[in-house]
Amino acid sequence: MMQTLKDTYRFNLARSRYSHIRMLGWLFFVGLLVCAAVGIGCGAWLWTTYAHTFTFYLKWQDALVALSWFISFLAIMGCALVLRFLYTLRQGYTEGMVTFEASNTLTVRDLSTENLKSIFWIMNSTFWCFTAALIGLIPAILIGWTLGFNNHVVMVLTTALAVLLSIAGLVVSIAAVVIILIGCIGGVSFCRKLGSSHTYCLNGQVTIRIDNFVLTISYPGHPESLVDLNLLSTEDQHQLLDLLHKRWIDAEQVWNPTLGDEIARALEAAEHLMSVA
Repeated sequence: MMQTLKDTYRFNLARSRYSHIRMLGWLFFVGLLVCAAVGIGCGAWLWTTYAHTFTFYLKWQDALVALSWFISFLAIMGCALVLRFLYTLRQGYTEGMVTFEASNTLTVRDLSTENLKSIFWIMNSTFWCFTAALIGLIPAILIGWTLGFNNHVVMVLTTALAVLLSIAGLVVSIAAVVIILIGCIGGVSFCRKLGSSHTYCLNGQVTIRIDNFVLTISYPGHPESLVDLNLLSTEDQHQLLDLLHKRWIDAEQVWNPTLGDEIARALEAAEHLMSVA
């Protein structure tokens, strides 16, 4: 704990936890860079393997090129999100993860590894949306094959069926692309909020809970914050819980009537960790 000003207390991310999460972040970043490079390389190689004459149907090679380059795009976007998180992680280590200002203001950052998991699952969802878009275009690829049938009757029937399926598949593809675009727009907001600090006024409207050593702060009109207390050093955990209990008593226990019991259980866990350490 660091007391920067009178009645202002700052709790920084523990060095060991910072090093661990930073290492995971950089490993994730390097893995995404490799994926981006492989995707670009595969797409460039596939691009040179077939003729690019205009057709009224989709070539299967075009679909593979699009998939390769989309994976690269997705990996690059993931790299940007990871870098954003690593930046805020550094801020949490140097400028504080939890800060009490005066007696009525609390500023926190969510810097747990769950942020990296969130980045992965966002990328995973976006990938499968794009896969759904490509699946919707499969009938358009089949048209190129049905036109090659020697039997004219079979060619007409199968091509007509493929065209009808292409129309239905196009609806699926458009819906998937719209979802991807909406996700990209939402990703900008997600990037800004990733590991960012949130400040709460400790009045009667705030709700504070501690469950499984996770501090949860809710306030009307503000995003809910989850702070993993395991990211603090054992000494800081104890000091933070003591300070939180004192502020809760001073606030006449309006944040959460059962917060005292929750703090007591968390203090027992923190004291156990200190004795083990």
